Amino acid sequence: MESRFTRLFLNTRFSITALLVCSVLLQSGCSNLFFYPDKVTYITPDRLNLLYEDVYLETLDGETLHGWWLPAMTAEPAKGTVYFLHGNAQNISAHLLNAAWLPKRGYNVFAIDYRGYGQSTGSPDLEGALHDVEVGLRWLVDRDHRHDRPVHLLGQSLGGALGIALASKWSERDEKPRLNSVILDGTFSGFRYIAREKLDLAWLTWPFQIPLSWAITNDYEGKDKISKISPVPVMIIHSVRDGIVPFKHGLKLYEAAKQPKEFLRTDTAHTATFVIPAYREALLDFMDRHRHP
Repeated sequence: MESRFTRLFLNTRFSITALLVCSVLLQSGCSNLFFYPDKVTYITPDRLNLLYEDVYLETLDGETLHGWWLPAMTAEPAKGTVYFLHGNAQNISAHLLNAAWLPKRGYNVFAIDYRGYGQSTGSPDLEGALHDVEVGLRWLVDRDHRHDRPVHLLGQSLGGALGIALASKWSERDEKPRLNSVILDGTFSGFRYIAREKLDLAWLTWPFQIPLSWAITNDYEGKDKISKISPVPVMIIHSVRDGIVPFKHGLKLYEAAKQPKEFLRTDTAHTATFVIPAYREALLDFMDRHRHP
């Protein structure tokens, strides 16, 4: 949920058009309003002097997902791989800088675009995106597990919400290999919860906050799912200055998570965490301490 978030459902100026659409879709849900993709290429890894490989994955329902594999750029073998799930606006090229620093610190990075984003086909919706992130993780572990490297999931904003659902299911099914850690940055504590919260802030939408929030499934509320990630370590990162997803969401997720867990309180704009070197070091330290499942 980045710069274009102000044009989305989660903004307090949620449009009348979206309200009308939601009212029509009360029975079928309107979770697609959490997604705001585009097809613009903002930057490519080579512009940042990164090595990369284009990856194309086929989903079971016939979509093609595009991703980037960014290998570690250190003389030593990679310390591990970070599976990066981006926020709800634009596409991976607009979010690349949030993970582009990791290859030079010894980590491979794999990032995908959900259906409808960037070069990925289809139209975005919650069920589809949840399927997509699992497709990406299965490709990653099939590629990387033979090297016995740690796998860390890093989700920002919407990507963190998708990551909670994915990681909790992965742990519950005792999938192998087990994730080494899950890192959630600026993530909201529930799809329905934040929808109701945002609708409550504007006089135009306040009367509709309850019925419209019911149109969004509560099957994937982060605060209800995060405990199921255990025993995988969880790091929750949230800024006290986050103007998009309030700080209390991070606290709710932390309270609901089981040990082992850590909370990193930051002071940046929404998902701008890793522009600060100290926050980069905190993440690297966390992943280094959880190299072994």
